[in-house]
Amino acid sequence: MRGDGLFIGGRWVAPSSDAVIEVISPVTEAPVARVAAAGPSDVDAAVEAARNAFDDGPWPRLDPSERTAAVRRLAELYGERRLEMADLITAEIGAPTSFAQRAQVGLPWMMMTAFADLAADFAWQETRRGRYGADIRIRREPVGVVAAIVPWNMPQFLIVTKLMPALLAGCCVVVKPAPESPLDALLLAELLDELDLPPGVVNVVPGGADVGAYLVGHTGVDKVSFTGSTAAGRRVAAACATGLKRVSLELGGKSAAIVLDDADPAAVAVGIRSASLSNSGQICNALTRILVPAKRSDEFVDALAAEIKTLVVGDPSDPATQLGPLVSRRQQQRVLDYIEMGQREGARLVTGGTGMPDGAERGWYVRPTLFADADNSMRIAREEIFGPVLTVIGYDDEDEAVRIANDSDYGLAGSVFSDDTERGVALATRMRTGTFGVNQGYTMDPYAPFGGVKSSGYGRELGREGIEAYLDTKSISVAG
Repeated sequence: MRGDGLFIGGRWVAPSSDAVIEVISPVTEAPVARVAAAGPSDVDAAVEAARNAFDDGPWPRLDPSERTAAVRRLAELYGERRLEMADLITAEIGAPTSFAQRAQVGLPWMMMTAFADLAADFAWQETRRGRYGADIRIRREPVGVVAAIVPWNMPQFLIVTKLMPALLAGCCVVVKPAPESPLDALLLAELLDELDLPPGVVNVVPGGADVGAYLVGHTGVDKVSFTGSTAAGRRVAAACATGLKRVSLELGGKSAAIVLDDADPAAVAVGIRSASLSNSGQICNALTRILVPAKRSDEFVDALAAEIKTLVVGDPSDPATQLGPLVSRRQQQRVLDYIEMGQREGARLVTGGTGMPDGAERGWYVRPTLFADADNSMRIAREEIFGPVLTVIGYDDEDEAVRIANDSDYGLAGSVFSDDTERGVALATRMRTGTFGVNQGYTMDPYAPFGGVKSSGYGRELGREGIEAYLDTKSISVAG
């Protein structure tokens, strides 16, 4: 795999400096790779290449069916190297190999085909009869050069949900992967190189936060699509406002699972384990606040604790492992600090906390942790921890459960668990979130728009709305 160059203008080029990104294994704490790091002049080159490709190249002017065919071909190439892609993600961020193959790679692979299917049926143009008798022709045209900035937790999924709709819309893209996870992005660049797109249609420039900030503020960029923390998202939004750039933000979450009094504790525990602790809890829409009926709290806490204790924590390369380490020492310490904080605040530590998994002598592990007897004012209930930490909060009636769930700065996702599906759906309509699941954690369906409200950001990815996010609408009035 190419690690010594940047993918700019349809070819591999030497970086402007000898700066490198050292990728550290979360398991061994030793380097696994060193890759070239982009600097400001490299970003300039990438944006210029994308700008030329958009302004003067064929890609935006192709029939949409031709762009759709290119994405389908990319899906074929991706499938051929999907196991290699999964291994890279396991190496760089510590995702268990089973999860890497199924979700980290399997999901974006499926999304490529799903986006192509959506594009095939998309209404790129239409004609309306105007109020004054003229025909109004409505055209949906690509927004221009897109900066796609992604974090490390689900790197391929987050690249694909930005890159595929942008390409299908006719945009040209500069991808900036996180410094923790550049390897998978460089492999994707190899596949794009093999696809032989027009030069500059896709460019890949690994780098840190400074590179991302420079890219966001670049005058040659028309739209920014950013996934990351709420704090970083605010800075991105401010920079885009200054330049009057289009922007989509998918930010943090502190999603609540409301467990109603008719729910089965064992079934709830299984559903929450999957929705909350996959990828060691490093998922933006994880259900981390568990709201249970106060009168049955012990039943649900016991079921959750029993389910959590079955999880296999260890070497992510072992197919039996369900939870691997966190991505970095910094992230591990952050999560451990929150666990300490929860105990100081008065929450009861039911299971988990510190301690290495059996047989491990190093690695950035945190055991899956469950707190009970908490209230919604505690920091462990209000702030995004981004690790395997769940907080159980009791409520007296359904109205209080809704009030507690909505009492959050965030509004990305949420769920309700109930034996009465219609009761669950009715409750979903009362929630201030962009997405919601009934008897499940919110499932990323390629045909359903995904995104948040409040401090979880704005804009939508996936679904038809995911393509619309990369289009401008032009109306042409034609006198008869």
